[in-house]
Amino acid sequence: MNSKQKLIIEQVDNKLLEFKPVQNSVVPPKGWIYTVRTALKMSMRQLGNKLNITAQSVNEIETREENSSITIKSLREAGAALGMKLVYGFVPQNERIEKMIEKRAMELAKEIVLRTSQSMKLEDQENKQERLKKSINDKASEIKDKMPKYLWD
Repeated sequence: MNSKQKLIIEQVDNKLLEFKPVQNSVVPPKGWIYTVRTALKMSMRQLGNKLNITAQSVNEIETREENSSITIKSLREAGAALGMKLVYGFVPQNERIEKMIEKRAMELAKEIVLRTSQSMKLEDQENKQERLKKSINDKASEIKDKMPKYLWD
């Protein structure tokens, strides 16, 4: 992996880490728009006026958020009308991006080396376990360094 790619991965990892503290936040059952609007004691009509839409359209937006079918644009606009800023991002489920790449490279390397090893075994040229392990590690390093297009196939 070249230095530019390493820098990109490091920068993205750092940006994603900012979201880690909120990873266990629970979205209110009726969604954020409804929750904030009712906390502000703002009617659907009042929010609709701020968005230049009808109260019925506000109800539809809240329903779409509750059903997870709302667009990011609609969330951003509703948030702005409520005096809020939409914060959008991902939190890695288990690890940093570099670890995800290493893990996937290792899986691929194992698959490739064991497939080759199986062919050799059929030809009576079986490798020893330590040789296989070294080959897998070497192949994983090569895959990680080159990050080929098939990495995520």
